[in-house]
Amino acid sequence: MGGLNEELGEEVVRLRAELAAQERVIRAREEEVGRYMAQLREGIRRERAHAAEVSGSYVAAVRALTNAVEARDAYTGKHAERVAAYALELARLVAPSLAADTGAEFGFLLHDVGKVAVPDAILHKPSALTPSERDMMRWHPIAGWEILSDIDFLSGTATEVVRHHHERWDGRGYPDRLAGDDIPRAARIFAVADAFDAITTDRPYRTAAPIADARLEIARSAGTQFDPEAAEAFMDISLDLLTRIRDESDLTSVVAP
Repeated sequence: MGGLNEELGEEVVRLRAELAAQERVIRAREEEVGRYMAQLREGIRRERAHAAEVSGSYVAAVRALTNAVEARDAYTGKHAERVAAYALELARLVAPSLAADTGAEFGFLLHDVGKVAVPDAILHKPSALTPSERDMMRWHPIAGWEILSDIDFLSGTATEVVRHHHERWDGRGYPDRLAGDDIPRAARIFAVADAFDAITTDRPYRTAAPIADARLEIARSAGTQFDPEAAEAFMDISLDLLTRIRDESDLTSVVAP
């Protein structure tokens, strides 16, 4: 009996020692996981800080380019804010993913950056342009595309908007005479917003049309000048919102102050 008790006692001691060893392994693993999690959290914090820094530099670059265009033509600067706001509202209805794409918004804002290459005499001419002057003006989407094409964070959607915002659904636009779905979607959305702003803004050769009339003009041009889906969706943006954007020229976006 004494031998059995002794064996049981030894087994209990062995099991306790084994349990203690397992507990030490578990604690060591918990400490290792804790260190790993701390390193991961620090890595995420640093990555977010770096991303914010990079994003800030992108915004600064877009601001600089937008200001360069505005310095050439004050109308264009305010136009860029308004038309980007219109385009973002339309994108939220037609393609929500584009509305969340900073590349699309950068393209909306910088669509006329190529006008920095257009001579002042043409850019500010109050009368009708001659055919050769019109050809030079129509070169600005390509000039803008060339300016932005070597900037990595503006490649893709932004440069597509800049190059193709004057294409038409029926293929009669410029510079590449693309038609229908061959035109990048962001550019098709922007074309509606751009035309609407042009119609509702005073020009040297005509006064601005009322917003309601401009919306009807957009609807009439669906399927010829504009993507029918985008033109139809534009009619769903309230007159109050369009009026507020026009009157305030206040863009709430990643590039807003």
